Amino acid sequence: MVLHLIKLSVGPASIEDLAARQARQRSEALNAGRDPAPFHATRMLPKRHGEIVGAGSIYWVIKGTLSCRQGITAIEPFTGTDGIARCRIVLDQTIVPVAPRSYRPFQGWRYLAAEDAPTDLDQAAVGDLARMPEALRRELVSLGLL
Repeated sequence: MVLHLIKLSVGPASIEDLAARQARQRSEALNAGRDPAPFHATRMLPKRHGEIVGAGSIYWVIKGTLSCRQGITAIEPFTGTDGIARCRIVLDQTIVPVAPRSYRPFQGWRYLAAEDAPTDLDQAAVGDLARMPEALRRELVSLGLL
């Protein structure tokens, strides 16, 4: 069984902003001699990580809209410099836009069953959806039209 995670993207206002943030982090990591793979650090290790790694994705909620996903390549527990146990969710570099869906704010992350995951935007049933600007898709979702 494949399982995914849903996470609020705090800060970025668009998929492009998320990609730019990750590009900056990748550049900083390369300059410092660290692994340049994008990652998200969180306090809790997903108990069902075996169902996620290698097949699951993290679905990003941007400005109240489930907007895109990235494959999860690894989940690595680590201890921060403050002595607190954390978890690094290592992501694929490719950010894939998905069929947009309204999503209420929440804290942390949530599990998402594969059958409940939105389709990738390039495979969505609505023909012109993939060609629309992201801001327009988000507005249509907020109006309940998508």
